Amino acid sequence: MKFNTKWIAVPALALMVGGVAMAQDPASSGTSNTQSTNTQQDPTIHQRKENQQDRIANGIQSGQLTAGETSKLETKEAAVNGEIRADRAANGGKLTDAEKARIDRQQNRLSKQIYNDKHNANTAHYGNNEIGQRRENQQDRIAQGVKSGQLTAGETAKLENQQKGINQQVRADRAANGGKLTPGEKAQVNHEQNRASKNIYNKKHNARRQAGAAPKK
Repeated sequence: MKFNTKWIAVPALALMVGGVAMAQDPASSGTSNTQSTNTQQDPTIHQRKENQQDRIANGIQSGQLTAGETSKLETKEAAVNGEIRADRAANGGKLTDAEKARIDRQQNRLSKQIYNDKHNANTAHYGNNEIGQRRENQQDRIAQGVKSGQLTAGETAKLENQQKGINQQVRADRAANGGKLTPGEKAQVNHEQNRASKNIYNKKHNARRQAGAAPKK
């Protein structure tokens, strides 16, 4: 019996082509993995920033961080973020290995400061009164904005600096009046907290947000 060699050759050719295609797959997979690795490096920086903001938000809400401490921490965080933006702008949207290492060192120092500030003797004492409850409510709103990404580090620093100023005024007024506030002083503090409240709302609902955070509503 004779075999038709044409039909034997066709499957053989198909197997050869398939073998070449399979041999090329690992190389193309390697390219994909390299690109994936490159894109995962910047998210690591974002995740570090997000983790720092969560720790700060928790410290605000728990009272472990005072308004003054939070303002200083967020001012430093804003400075790091500014450096990252400048570095990316100078390098086509990317960071060099040296820049990533420098940012990591800066975040390490900031991480230690967050820990130290949250575990020192300074805590936010609100008191069981209308002034204290108003202060606590403002801090809770700021903490929620930090955690949700609605407030950037720079915005948070400004808001907390405003709260710090109000707190200092309250302490000075109490010291001058035997630990109490006069009706006029209470009205003044309430007026300042009204302005601060509007400021918190406006900053939480403007176009600025933390990188990677959901759009503001």
